[in-house]
Amino acid sequence: MSEHEGKLEKVGQVLLIASRWHERITRRLLEGAMDGCDSAGISASDVDIWWVDGAFEIGVAVASATRSGRYQAVVALGVVIRGETPHFDFIAGETAAALARLATETLVPVGFGVLTCDSVEQAMARSGGDAGNKGREAAEAAIRTASLLGRVAWS
Repeated sequence: MSEHEGKLEKVGQVLLIASRWHERITRRLLEGAMDGCDSAGISASDVDIWWVDGAFEIGVAVASATRSGRYQAVVALGVVIRGETPHFDFIAGETAAALARLATETLVPVGFGVLTCDSVEQAMARSGGDAGNKGREAAEAAIRTASLLGRVAWS
């Protein structure tokens, strides 16, 4: 039996894609993601940041990045807060589906740091409050996955 796991280590270029919708919260996620990169020994010169308007636009940006061959890991950061209409379900569901599909199609790890919350208070708690920072967790997950994929050689 052979067992492998990724490490929190330098993996090459990392892209952080952040949504401007609920920017006050997204900036906190971005700070957490940058901390996650730093803890892996990834220098600021090896991290790019792209800003998009909303969570729905994250998908096309991730598609471009993962197909470019430039990035070993991509981290999606955004906030979708449930409202009184079905809009939340469409945006949250389609964004998650797009990111999962792109990661499996391109084999570039995509960290899912898109908060899907019922309230601003929940989002604040998950972006550096009592519930931690999901931006940092998403970055670390993408980096560990990139590390794993870099260690496993397919012939």
